[in-house]
Amino acid sequence: MNDEQRDQILSIIENVNDMTIATIREDGFPQATTVSFVSDGLKIYFGTSTASQKAKNIEKDEKVSITLDCPYDNWNDIRSLSAAGRAVAVNDQEEINKVWTLMHKKFPQAADFEVSGEVAVAVFRIDPVIFSLLDYSRGFGHTELIDA
Repeated sequence: MNDEQRDQILSIIENVNDMTIATIREDGFPQATTVSFVSDGLKIYFGTSTASQKAKNIEKDEKVSITLDCPYDNWNDIRSLSAAGRAVAVNDQEEINKVWTLMHKKFPQAADFEVSGEVAVAVFRIDPVIFSLLDYSRGFGHTELIDA
C-alpha cells in the first residue's frame, strides 16, 4: 500500500458513519448487517450485543467482509471501500475504553443510549487483510485491490 492509497482509504474510513458487515452464518449463507463504527487508523471497531446473530457468526468464523460507501449525488462522485479481514473480539479493557472514547467523540448521542445490565455488549476489531478501493472519479468502475 502506498501513501496515496492509504490516504484515500483513511479518508473514506474517517468520513463514513456506517458500514455493512457480512458474516458467515452457521448454514453457510452470508449475512449482511449495517452497523455504526469507529476507527483508529486502519483498525475498525464496532459494538454489538453478544446475543446478536453477527456476534454468534463471528464466534464460529472470524472471516468478514465490509463495505463503506461515501454519500454521492451523481455516479462520477462514487467512492467506496470494501475489505476482507478478520473480526476479533476485544477483551483488553484499555482497548475497550479507547473504543468507547472514540465512539462518544464520533457519535455524541451515544451517551443518551444506556445499555441495561441485561444486555451484554461485545466489541470487535476488524483487522483488514485486503482492501478494494472504488473511485468513479478515475473512470466507471475503477477499482484497486490493495493488500493491508
